[in-house]
Order: sequence, then C-alpha cells, then structure tokens
Amino acid sequence: MTHNPIRPWRNIERRKSRQIMVGRVPVGGDAPITVQTMTNTDSSDVKATLAQVIRAAEAGADIVRVSTPDEASTRALREIVAESPVPIVADIHFHYRRAIEAAQAGAACLRINPGNIGDARRVAEVVKAAKDHGCSIRIGVNAGSLEKHLLEKYGEPCPDAMVDSGLDHIKLLQDNDFHEFKISCKASDVFLAAAAYQQLAAQTDAPIHLGITEAGGLTAGTVKSAVGLGSLLWSGIGDTIRVSLSADPVEEVKVGYEILKSLGLRTRGVQIISCPSCARQGFDVIKTVEALEKRLEHIKTPMSLSIIGCVVNGPGEALMTDIGFTGGGAGKGMVYLAGKQDHRLTNDRMIDHIVELVEAKATEIAAEEAKAAE
Repeated sequence: MTHNPIRPWRNIERRKSRQIMVGRVPVGGDAPITVQTMTNTDSSDVKATLAQVIRAAEAGADIVRVSTPDEASTRALREIVAESPVPIVADIHFHYRRAIEAAQAGAACLRINPGNIGDARRVAEVVKAAKDHGCSIRIGVNAGSLEKHLLEKYGEPCPDAMVDSGLDHIKLLQDNDFHEFKISCKASDVFLAAAAYQQLAAQTDAPIHLGITEAGGLTAGTVKSAVGLGSLLWSGIGDTIRVSLSADPVEEVKVGYEILKSLGLRTRGVQIISCPSCARQGFDVIKTVEALEKRLEHIKTPMSLSIIGCVVNGPGEALMTDIGFTGGGAGKGMVYLAGKQDHRLTNDRMIDHIVELVEAKATEIAAEEAKAAE
C-alpha cells in the first residue's frame, strides 16, 4: 500500500448508476471511472489510427473512440478493433448504415444520436445490430446539435432542452428493449454542461459519460475541463470521462487521470506534489520536476512523490507522501521515505536517486500485491 491514508473528509459518494459493459470494460455501478479519448487520424488509415490507439492505451486510456463517417472507415474498423488493446467506440453521426457496419466490424460501443439517424425503423435496425453483436450504445447529446423542435420550444440551447433530448433518446432505445446504454450531454459552456448533467443525473440511472466539449487548447482546455468535470465528479456524477482538447489524444488521457487523481477517484502512476518555487528554493524545482515527470512516465504503480524547494513546507508535505525530497542548504537536501527522514542527498544526485527510489518502491508494491493475490 502507498503512504497516502484515506480520510473521511476526502470521500466522494458516487451517484448510483446501473452498470453496462463496453467490451470487457465495465462502466457505471461500482466500477472505476474510466478515461477515454478519441483518435484524430483518418480512420480509413489503419496503421496511423491503430498507432494512435496504442499510444493512448499506453498512457492509460481504458476506451478509445474512432470516428466512422464513411464505408472506408467502417471497413478499416474491423482491423483496428482486432489489433486494439482496448475497447473501441465507433463514432456515428448521421447514417444509420455506418452504425450497423461498425457493429458488424466488432465495435464495443456505438456513439450515436438516435434522433439523427432516421426514423423509428432505422433506430430499430441499429439496436438489432447492437444486440446481435454485443455492442453497447452511448447517446451523445450536444448543445451545438440539438433538434430543431427543441430549439424552437426553448429558444436556445439550455439545460432543459438538452435533458429533454437525452430522455427522448433514452425512450427510443427502451422502446426497442435496449438497456445497454450510457449517455452524455456535452456543451462547451461549463455552466450549461454542468447544469444539464445535474438535471440528467437526477432523472436516469444510466451511466453518465462526462465531457466539456470543444474545451480548447492544452492549457485553456485543461483548465475548463478541470473546472467542469471536477465539479461534477466532486458531486458524485460521472462514470466515464473524456477531456476534449485541441491537442494530442495522449494529453487528453493524462489530463483525465490528473483530474481523477486530484479527487482521489483513480490512482495511476506517480503523483508529484511540488512547490511553484521561490527565492527560498535550495535547487531548481521547475527543471527538477520536468525531468522527473519525463523519467517516471513508465511507472504505472500508484504512489506519491513530494519535491519541495525548502524546509518551510517540505517536511509537512513529505509526511503525506511515499517518497519526498526537501531542499536545504549547501547543495544538499533531505530524503523522506514513508513520511520519515531517511538520509541526506546532494542536489546533483537527486534526480537519478529519486528515480531509483521510485522504481524500487514500484517493484516492492507489485511484489506485495502479487503475494496478497496468492
């Protein structure tokens, strides 16, 4: 176990949702909140798309979505699904045939807007294909593509319109005796998305996919997503998340995990607690943290590491982490293990030594877990 005790005031009570399966990955119920991303390659290019899927999976993505706008992409999907290390969601927008083809190609889930794929007969055909091939479905409501009659009724995209759209789509699936679905109601406006999700969560037990859509570039989009998704997750809403950034999909996965880790909802890899640095620092904190982040990317075992530049807050932060380093004077600092002072270390050896300590701790934790599983 890592040196990071759970305290009652940190606990989040998650909304009770029913559980569905996206391939082999459970979503909802008491399953861990999953992290998703979406490829941005030409989906008909199997090699490029699969390479991006694999990179995302290595970064921790539990599920990856692939757009399938045409027959070439649904043909390619079969090979992508066969080689993917994680379940693939096929993203469908308008043509119901693409949904059927994606199900036949082995997609684990179909992301659709039932109101966009045609009349009740076509919805029924898509549902039949999903049932026949073991697909789940995500209902994807988006403030930017609401139905005309709802915009006429409400005058603009608003939480009530988005929830009405979602509930109408749920009814379409339930009328076809289909219940393996999750739902999202995304908007680029944080307030609109949060209000819609809160209303929706109170009116259905379906698993909820969270997202602030079109959030922006890496920095702005990370902040907007952290505010929107963080507030919803904190209130217990959300069973799977996708951070939508104008950036490499791997960055979406990283940000998703950081949001979940900050709330104690998922643990993966090394969580570095570090100070912003100031004139008191005994070493270059910023460069040190940058170097450690890169060199510790391969560690998947959850653990905490504090890197603090001086003794004002360093010892206190080290009490709460598995490994810590606090800057001192004369080019030396103190290494803490499990919250206790262990040995002094010169700054010039700090990065290599901390990497060694983290790797050794990861090996120790893995051995403990293997023994407990026997």
